[in-house]
Amino acid sequence: MSAKVMQQNNIFETLIGAAVVTVAVAFLAFAYYRTGSGSLSGYELNAKLSKVDGLGVGTDVRLAGIKIGSVTDLTLDPKTYLATVHMNIRDDIKIPADSSVLVTSAGLLGSQYLSITPGGDDKMMVAGGYFENAQGSIDVMNLVGRFATGANTSNQPPPQTKPKPQTPPGKAPDPGTGP
Repeated sequence: MSAKVMQQNNIFETLIGAAVVTVAVAFLAFAYYRTGSGSLSGYELNAKLSKVDGLGVGTDVRLAGIKIGSVTDLTLDPKTYLATVHMNIRDDIKIPADSSVLVTSAGLLGSQYLSITPGGDDKMMVAGGYFENAQGSIDVMNLVGRFATGANTSNQPPPQTKPKPQTPPGKAPDPGTGP
């Protein structure tokens, strides 16, 4: 091969390599800003939940299906055994004080997120405030298993019934103790 052809190949390969690197950097920048991985300025709200299965740092906080924040920390209260969810909410979104929050999922196999249902109060939650109405995650697989097997779905014990008196064989039942 001539030196001129090799030089042209090297220039072409360098240009292709530069284009690939540029596209990769653009994609990473787009993904970084689109997913909100950057620092989110806002204020902190908290919720105490009995179960936080599927939640983690970075989990979405949504209102009307729109991401308005993310989970910043999960802690456990050793006295009450409730999980405290710390979340960062965008500064431009004000949440009414009587709003509720619940752990839900994006479809049957989707990931978990926190969904805020706004209340009607004129007073807004302050930074560091707690949701009064909060519902933790639901064990969907347990519910499906109970439904499939027809098991009792309540947490209450089955009702106690009085045993019927037994009559000895060969003796007629007493008319006052009939079924």
